[in-house]
Amino acid sequence: MNIGITVYPTYGGSGIVGSELGKELAARGHTVHFISSSLPTRLTELNERVRFHEVEMMSYPLFEHQPYTLALATKMATVAEEENLDLLHVHYAIPHSISAILARESLKPRRRLPVVTTLHGTDITLVGADRSYLPITRYGIVQSDGVTAISDYLKDATREIFHFDDIRVIPNFVCQYDYRRLEVSSLRQTLAPNDERLLVHVSNFRPVKRPVDCVEILARVLKKGVKTRLVMVGDGSERPNAEHRARCLSIYEQCTFVGKQPRIVDYLSASDVLLLPSDQESFGLAALEAMACEVPVIASRVGGLPEVVTDGETGYLSPVGDVDKMAADAARLLADDKLRQDMARRARESAIGRYRTDLVIPQYVRFYEEVIAK
Repeated sequence: MNIGITVYPTYGGSGIVGSELGKELAARGHTVHFISSSLPTRLTELNERVRFHEVEMMSYPLFEHQPYTLALATKMATVAEEENLDLLHVHYAIPHSISAILARESLKPRRRLPVVTTLHGTDITLVGADRSYLPITRYGIVQSDGVTAISDYLKDATREIFHFDDIRVIPNFVCQYDYRRLEVSSLRQTLAPNDERLLVHVSNFRPVKRPVDCVEILARVLKKGVKTRLVMVGDGSERPNAEHRARCLSIYEQCTFVGKQPRIVDYLSASDVLLLPSDQESFGLAALEAMACEVPVIASRVGGLPEVVTDGETGYLSPVGDVDKMAADAARLLADDKLRQDMARRARESAIGRYRTDLVIPQYVRFYEEVIAK
């Protein structure tokens, strides 16, 4: 198949999933055309089967804000004709599904261009639930030729908010070969020079991820006498607040803020426990990637996380904001090598047993075929 994929090219779950999906499809013989404003974060190598088409913006004094939705639709239609695309697969409903539908309609009756929309979470639970965006978001979903969601939780949320039920659940996935615990002793030595245990947090540092809670958890773990450091991977608006809180608690020296990193697997492999205290997670891709690297997860019991993390087996779940319980769970894991190693083994088995690529990618291929055959 010839597939067009559009994602937000930023440091977030939907962009990561869309990029990894494209690479996996290309490895299986399909040709993938990424259509976006810039090269997606995880798309590090282009070749004959993985191509990139940049959406160029028009600058005109009339427009106070550049009309990205229209520019994207125009580029989608152009690429569809020039490359003979079989379908467009857009990740995130707003504005990508609207642009894809415009592209599809503009090409009629010369050719058919099916649109598949994958819902990732905040496009439904935050943007879509805003009353001002609800009608247009629902239009983009309903008018798509096929709709997928990354978790049962998100499908249920979409049904409740938009009264739309024709959704296929295809979960996020992880490559069992790319995501496994690696030997990274030099990195571990750098991050934990005195052989401390390592907590790690990976996110885009938006408020919904609650990175400041990670600092609070570290402070409480240290008070319990467990030699620990915290590694904060990523960047975003909440990073200054997390750094400020660490200074206020006099534990900034026990924190390492490394910013955005191209190889998350190295930092996961160097770590002992992942912290994911989010307000909301429609799936929890960071949790899945950590589990695949034999890192138990301490997370909030929200959204789709209970579908990924089995409480007491592959990690621990707590109410949002309960940093005392999260710290107690973290301290227990960090202080008990056998408990942590057993949980790490079960985490890997669960991640690979349920979410590895050769289980999930064929679900997308079958869904594409169904949509094209309609």
